[in-house]
Amino acid sequence: PRSTLFPYTTLFRSLMDEPSAGLSPKMVNAIFEQIRKINEAGPAILIVEQNAKLSLEMSHRGYVLASGENRFEGTGRELLNDREIGRLYLGG
Repeated sequence: PRSTLFPYTTLFRSLMDEPSAGLSPKMVNAIFEQIRKINEAGPAILIVEQNAKLSLEMSHRGYVLASGENRFEGTGRELLNDREIGRLYLGG
């Protein structure tokens, strides 16, 4: 059976768990610049990240989990522009 969270078979080149955790803002920007370069080169990346705004800005697809369940999904831009997601998860 297919996963409801990841319905398509995808090979991820990288799996990143909280790549910005504990870093200074300058280092966060440097790390995400490198992630952006990898993303632009084409390989799929799976990122689990509390800094949702920064991650969604470069995401082709995003999922917002709440209490371990998929609450929202869409393109990064769709999720960033969703008012409910902004209010609940992005401080807006």
